[in-house]
Amino acid sequence: MKVNNSYGFHLKGSHQNRVAGIHTIGKEIRTEESYRWNGLERGEEGRVVFQYTLSGKGAIRIKEKTYTLSKEQAFLVHIPSDHCYFLPAESEHWEFIYITLFGDEAVHYYEFLKQEYGQILQMPMKARPIKHIYRLLEKIETTGISHAYEASGYAYSFLMECMQYFEHDLKKDEELPIAIAKSVTFMEKNFSEDISLSDIVQVSGLSKYHFTRLFSKTMGETPIQFLTRIRIQYAADLLQQRKLSVEEIAKKVGYTNGNYFSKVFKSILNVTPSEYRNNQSFMPVDRLFID
Repeated sequence: MKVNNSYGFHLKGSHQNRVAGIHTIGKEIRTEESYRWNGLERGEEGRVVFQYTLSGKGAIRIKEKTYTLSKEQAFLVHIPSDHCYFLPAESEHWEFIYITLFGDEAVHYYEFLKQEYGQILQMPMKARPIKHIYRLLEKIETTGISHAYEASGYAYSFLMECMQYFEHDLKKDEELPIAIAKSVTFMEKNFSEDISLSDIVQVSGLSKYHFTRLFSKTMGETPIQFLTRIRIQYAADLLQQRKLSVEEIAKKVGYTNGNYFSKVFKSILNVTPSEYRNNQSFMPVDRLFID
């Protein structure tokens, strides 16, 4: 069985070789043992493959070592090289998303990431690179990509999302004080509920005064600003999907009143939720700065 939603690009533009371009991108579910790609037998040259597991299990052999790939694990390889990724006999399925890049900058950042973080990578679904692939797939499926400069921009953006995640986001999470880390995790998991500053403070184990000062110093924003940003980011994604009403989205992101949600949304993005949904020029955001 093969569930395939893949896209290939052969766009003219020599800048892609100097910078970065997209060769293929897609989402697939594989259930047949015949699924196997050998990095020394493929026709492509100078390609960088990033493949991220959504469910099930896959496997990859890199030189003499074989790795099992489970949910939220990815691999990063260069073609040609001594590797082979496949559906192992004990796995019923392997669901994944992937992007294959080419160009001098793609190879440059591949070499850096390989040296610093290895070729088997662990990252949550909410990580920047994963969200970027999903948004790019949605963009391709709705409006498409019409020229090489647009494709090159998305390819380079993916590389920068990887760099920011590993060099900034991951290290920042590791360096957070325990009390702040607890509160951040609490807000990320419970933003859809009607939680208050008192609830967040209680999780931290600190006094309200000490917590709010430490949070603002560490995160660069107040706890409520951080919570609001999480809610608005999620709401923006839901608005793009066009499946729920504004009132339903308000409730899903922790607001009991749709009118109040709309006011908060507009105060941050300067447009109403309806305007954001209906204007295709608005792109989803990964980072909102709230003053």
